[in-house]
Amino acid sequence: MAIGYSNGSVVLFKGDITKERNASKHIQIHKGKSPITGLSFRPTTTGKGGIALYISSLDEIWSYAIGSRDKESESILDHHGCALQCSTMTDSTVDFQFVIGRSDAFYFYLPDSRGQCLAFGGEKVLLEWCHGYLVVVSKKDDSDGRASSSDSLGGDMQIITIYDVKNKLIAYYGPVQEVKALLCEWGSVFVLCNDNKLFQIKEKELVQKLDMLFRKNLYSLAISLAKAQHYDQDALVDMFRQYADHLYSKGDFDEAMSQYIKTIGRLEPSYVIRQFLDAQRIHNLTAYLSALHECNLASEDHTTLLLNCYTKLKDVEQLDRFIMKRSANKAVSFDIETAIRVLRQSGYFKHALYLSELHQKHDWYLRIQLEDNKDYRKALDYMAKLEFAAVEANMRTYGKMLMSNVSLETTELLKRLCSNYGTDTNSDGEEIVLHANPEDYFHIFITHSEEMRSFLECVLAVRSDLAPELHNTLLGLYLESYKKCTADVAAAKERAGLEEKIMDFLRGTEPRNYTQALLQCQMNNFAPGILFLYEQKAMYGEILQFAVDRKSYDGVISTCRRFGEKDPQLWVQAFWFYASNFGEYDKALIGEVLKVIEKLNLLQPMMVVDILAKNPNATLDTIRDYIIRRMHTDERKILEDEAQVQKYREKTEKIRKEVDLMKSGAQTFQDANCSACDKSLELPSVHFLCRHSYHQHCFESYAENDECPACRPENRKILDEIKTQEQSKDLTQQFMTRLGKENDAFSVVADYFGKGLFGRNVSIDDLIRPNGES
Repeated sequence: MAIGYSNGSVVLFKGDITKERNASKHIQIHKGKSPITGLSFRPTTTGKGGIALYISSLDEIWSYAIGSRDKESESILDHHGCALQCSTMTDSTVDFQFVIGRSDAFYFYLPDSRGQCLAFGGEKVLLEWCHGYLVVVSKKDDSDGRASSSDSLGGDMQIITIYDVKNKLIAYYGPVQEVKALLCEWGSVFVLCNDNKLFQIKEKELVQKLDMLFRKNLYSLAISLAKAQHYDQDALVDMFRQYADHLYSKGDFDEAMSQYIKTIGRLEPSYVIRQFLDAQRIHNLTAYLSALHECNLASEDHTTLLLNCYTKLKDVEQLDRFIMKRSANKAVSFDIETAIRVLRQSGYFKHALYLSELHQKHDWYLRIQLEDNKDYRKALDYMAKLEFAAVEANMRTYGKMLMSNVSLETTELLKRLCSNYGTDTNSDGEEIVLHANPEDYFHIFITHSEEMRSFLECVLAVRSDLAPELHNTLLGLYLESYKKCTADVAAAKERAGLEEKIMDFLRGTEPRNYTQALLQCQMNNFAPGILFLYEQKAMYGEILQFAVDRKSYDGVISTCRRFGEKDPQLWVQAFWFYASNFGEYDKALIGEVLKVIEKLNLLQPMMVVDILAKNPNATLDTIRDYIIRRMHTDERKILEDEAQVQKYREKTEKIRKEVDLMKSGAQTFQDANCSACDKSLELPSVHFLCRHSYHQHCFESYAENDECPACRPENRKILDEIKTQEQSKDLTQQFMTRLGKENDAFSVVADYFGKGLFGRNVSIDDLIRPNGES
């Protein structure tokens, strides 16, 4: 508690004065020269805590920091004081400031400095602070026309004024009889006059205040008042809108836009935008759209409109700030693709590229570089830095354009993309090599066969998991280049090198790809490859036919020499060829062919004669030696066959006699040893008419049936031959079919006669039946 005296001293009491008399401690903290006119306490703002004591006198204003353990500290705030009751303490709304009133103004003080000053004239009688308002009682100023109407009340009149310090307005002004005291309670100001009359000044409701201010078009004052009363945000926005509409109607577009900006987030943007679409107000529209983006409430259309405003104004500085500085941290407040599209359409490629690269809009970046800037190398360099999936997709789209302008660099990137672009980890945690499918990029090389050849050579050398079609494609490119070199006489050296490369490629081709490779070689008439693949596929007849088609007589005989052992029919085909072209080659060639035909018995002499007879230029002298040799051979064979027939007849006659003897006479078995184990026979034993004898246990061990084990192999062989002959007789249908097709019917009949088609069935009994027995 502090008490001020008229002698200028102030005594401070500390402790609980309700207890014993000496329980409290009092000290004199201030000694001045003039009477004390006002005292007020406020919480201090120092770090040591405690409170501050304001002291006002007629000529000075002081502040003391008290309540801490340290000694009280004093500060003189002003060398001008105030009259009695002309000081008061504000509340937290204005930071607990000490207010004094003098005839010229109101002065505010903080514990360690002076605050604001509000100039209001008139002699002040009494000051009081009430709920954010400064209530002032002052003497009537006869010069004030507003007080003239109160003269009829009589007596000493005073003016009571209520100031809204925060909003800087007079909330109430009115005359009153001489005031004895002021009391602020229950939201009202109670005024006690000297005639003991009590007046109540009641504050109007906020809605009434605002309505009154709106009618007077005091929108800024109304908004300030609503904010001080923590008015509803939606209602505040509506006030901003009304104020902005009022300013717009007056033509103050700049200030109207500043109010419209405050409605962002609550008011529909189209309401504002429609009013500022005029070209003369594009600056205001730009400011609103920029603020809309700052609040992250802009749509694609808003972004488009803002960028169009910047481009129409040609305000590159603002455009740089909006695009580059605000998006540097990637926390943008607009739709990226919309911005890129608008910038591109307006010709601001630099800004569009910046956004595209920063926000990884790879498709937009490449499209602008390739279609607008025509900077193919930069586009390719940018693509080479992307991740595998992005390069794979963009190369499909833009690869053809890049190949047409920077073919070498594009080919190198494709090689890396399809062979080894890096590594990654799959779902199982295994490391895998990233590479694309080369076939997806074939369309890029439509008019760039050399680059495609280089590309396929690189890919096929690195990867072994590719489809056979890629090998065929590369072979086709080789053959195409070879064909061009063949047409150019001066490119003989290059052609030889290319031929060797093709042959090396064919040697490394897998057998499953031979068919396609052969087709490629045939289409491009690459003879070395055709012959090589014919040989690999064992197509020896086609090799011979290749030589025949080219009438290569040496080639025909060379083919027969190389592959005649594997396919003897080549000699027959060669004979047909030489016979058809008789007289155009060395007769030694056909002589060599005839010797092999004779040696291998590939043709009957009559067929040789018949084939040669079809050429009218052929002479008998050509085959004379062959005919003589065949006649000698046939004659020798006839003699051998006759001797063999005589031998078989004698043997057959001998067998018949033995059979007759077996049937009519007794047989004496004189073998002393077993035919199986070669030991002395012992009973029981088994004897056969073929004069083989066995121990019974030996026979049971070796015999499969009741047949003699020693004779069974030879008997089985004879029976199998008879069975084969019997089966081969059923050839009637085949004979009739062939007879209808062949021109030489006699040869067909002779062939089937030899197969026994026209003979009768022969049984085992027939073989052993005596001559003439039926």
